[in-house]
Amino acid sequence: MSKSNQDWWPNRLNVDILDQNAQAVSPYDDFDYAEAFESLDLDEVKADIEGVLTDSKDWWPADYGHYGPLMIRMAWHSAGTYRTVDGRGGAAGGRQRFPPLDSWPDNANLDKARRLLWPVKQKYGRNLSWADLLVLTGNVALESMGFETFGFAGGREDAWKADDAVDWGPEDELETWDRFDADDFLQEPLGASVMGLIYVNPEGPEGEPDPEWSADRIRQTFSRMAMNDEETAALIAGGHTFGKVHGADDPEDEHGAPPADAPVDQQGLGWQVDGSDGPVKGSEMVTSGIEGPWTQAPTAWDMGYLDNLLDHEWEPHKGPGGAWQWQPVGDELEQTVPDVDGAPDSVTPMMLTTDVALKRDDGFREIVEQFRENPAEFQETFAKAWYKLIHRDMGPPERFLGPEVPDEEMLWQDPVPDADHDLIGDGEVAELKETLLDSDLSRTQLVKTAWASASTYRDSDKRGGANGARIRLEPQRSWEVNEPAELETVLETLEDIQSEFNDARSDDVRVSIADLIVLGGNAAVEQAAADAGYDVETEFEPGRTDARPEQTDEESFEALKPKADGFRNYVSSEAERDPEAILVDRSELLNLTVDEMTALLGGMRALGATYQDSDLGVFTDEPGTLTNDFFTTLLSQDIEWEPVSDDRARFEGYDRDTGDLVWEASRVDLIFGHNARLRAVVEAYGADDAEEQFVEDFVETWQKVMQLDRFDLE
Repeated sequence: MSKSNQDWWPNRLNVDILDQNAQAVSPYDDFDYAEAFESLDLDEVKADIEGVLTDSKDWWPADYGHYGPLMIRMAWHSAGTYRTVDGRGGAAGGRQRFPPLDSWPDNANLDKARRLLWPVKQKYGRNLSWADLLVLTGNVALESMGFETFGFAGGREDAWKADDAVDWGPEDELETWDRFDADDFLQEPLGASVMGLIYVNPEGPEGEPDPEWSADRIRQTFSRMAMNDEETAALIAGGHTFGKVHGADDPEDEHGAPPADAPVDQQGLGWQVDGSDGPVKGSEMVTSGIEGPWTQAPTAWDMGYLDNLLDHEWEPHKGPGGAWQWQPVGDELEQTVPDVDGAPDSVTPMMLTTDVALKRDDGFREIVEQFRENPAEFQETFAKAWYKLIHRDMGPPERFLGPEVPDEEMLWQDPVPDADHDLIGDGEVAELKETLLDSDLSRTQLVKTAWASASTYRDSDKRGGANGARIRLEPQRSWEVNEPAELETVLETLEDIQSEFNDARSDDVRVSIADLIVLGGNAAVEQAAADAGYDVETEFEPGRTDARPEQTDEESFEALKPKADGFRNYVSSEAERDPEAILVDRSELLNLTVDEMTALLGGMRALGATYQDSDLGVFTDEPGTLTNDFFTTLLSQDIEWEPVSDDRARFEGYDRDTGDLVWEASRVDLIFGHNARLRAVVEAYGADDAEEQFVEDFVETWQKVMQLDRFDLE
């Protein structure tokens, strides 16, 4: 195969991931998945799914006559790729249908689960997305086996290709683990401990049956996926109450190629058993290489998993598939489980190293013992943890649709209060803009505060953004990038303006700090454009409200803290990648295209909106005026750039004729003149006739960022 540009020049900054935000790859034009989902009869959909669960097919027979455990695994693995660090992964998009996920070893034979569901998908067509269907089927499977779920929300959109922005890890081979440092700390932004697995190696870390080490890895990886110890224990115990693992033989000997490598005649199915001349019996299936059920009733919700785990001793041994697994000590559990395919022989339950870890680790053991003593608590904790697992990447409550959405709002949904007042109109907007511009706050302060508030948004999991004004609260209030001392002054002034405005009203019209923050940034942008000779008006939609501290999970929001923000020319000591690479990644999460990122950065530099009011990248004699000076300066051959730091992070620009120092720049600034794709856009904005177009594009992109989290308007 021919090499790509990235293969030829691997050190070249790759901005191609931003094309995901520019290209429409769906075959459905302007299709509203949320509206389509709400048109469904959810009871009918669930009945159709339930019909699939017990209709065993010869080409892939159901274990114990019920596909429920297989479908739970499918749903879990669809949602379980989520990680808090960047919000990527998760059930949204139904990306388990595409490489690499469709061909991960941990997803072996889940292609059959999706193929079994095709008749349901075919019946409802685009009104039922794969993203919704995969996790809804997990709920129906649980319910069909006697479990009461907490609820379900729909409206997820389908993706039509893999998410190229996701970093799945540095390894070149599947089932390897070159991702831990000397302190056994999993590098960010990764969530799983092994390439090609969802969480951890079930045999134990690095293939060693060490329960204590396994507990450490479990705790670390599940916390990366937004789960605390109680939720983690509930998910493992609840999920392993059902079904079995398949290891009648070694997968390396039995498995054919995964879907991404399979022959064309297999039509997207992978892992076909070599030499098979008929249906594969459940006792002969090979998936993980580990063999056996956990409980005596693998298709029923009961306490069997916890009873078996806690009431018996377990010892490691190599199973028939050559993998480490645990067998009960003594013969009390021997041959107490019916065979998977109805054969007269019975089998003995087993445990994974990750199961025994719950018993050997003091913290986890206390939790599972509490669950065993209080079955209702176990049921509720698993139900809520499962609900969180399959909905964690959906964002705020406004996006949760359908008749089964519970009334209770969860802290992990980042709720904001409903407006309990009338909203400001055009007259009040104009009045407040004037007040903000006449205050002691500079336009740079107004722009930086609005940006700091809105730019926390991540389109990956729909978290962050200006709504809620959480920049007033911890942890955002104390983030170094937000310059806490200056931010305190800005917030005090905004609170005074809010109080004066609200107290003066004789009606029920009020303004929130969240709306004031955005309005202040908009007013500053308009004035900066006017000073450059352009009459622009930013669009503004009131209705943001102010979140309360009790609605804000400080630890969870810490994941949104930027280690670098190229738009403000900020880099922290924690940044592990080049700041320009972090800028591209941040732009992808903000749903920006290459030209939007370029216009936005050039405008922020023209406005002087840099960290600590640094001169880095402010290539203009009129900071605070919305000109295209950043681009014209960057393109000028009259400037010679020289690095002034060993890491080439800072540069000085000298006039070639006089030798005078005229500008200072960061790597982020100069990458826009260095990278071919970025320079092409810079040239478009740096031409003599391009300034007006630049101003219009900047304003449009600014407005986009300010509105990214306004799901209440949709």
